[in-house]
Amino acid sequence: MKTGCFKYYTGDMGVAICIYPPIDWQGLRFPTLAPPNHLFFAAKQGKVDNLAYERIYYAEVLYKLDAQEIYDRLKDNVLLCWEKPENFCHRFLVSKWIKDELGIEVPEWNIKDEKVEKLIKDKNIKPLF
Repeated sequence: MKTGCFKYYTGDMGVAICIYPPIDWQGLRFPTLAPPNHLFFAAKQGKVDNLAYERIYYAEVLYKLDAQEIYDRLKDNVLLCWEKPENFCHRFLVSKWIKDELGIEVPEWNIKDEKVEKLIKDKNIKPLF
């Protein structure tokens, strides 16, 4: 499991975890991890800061879910939404939640990951770890 941004992700294992994926999105969707509409719009309008957003997102979304179940279901995917990696985003809260609940790091995807995975697949190389 990794997280990523629609703008940069180029692989085929993406899963949209936002309210509104790109209009031409043909990949998987997992709206269970999307922020509630009221929170999304409050954040876009500047009515909640990051701390309040985190508190509400945990209370209304993450605390109602089983981290192990979510991880098992999405462990081979890249969780995608719109924000650039340098901006606050709910995907980072999902990553933090998985780390806190399961002790599993969920890093941000980058193009090097995809190139290594493609090389391993194309050359039928088995990872050492």
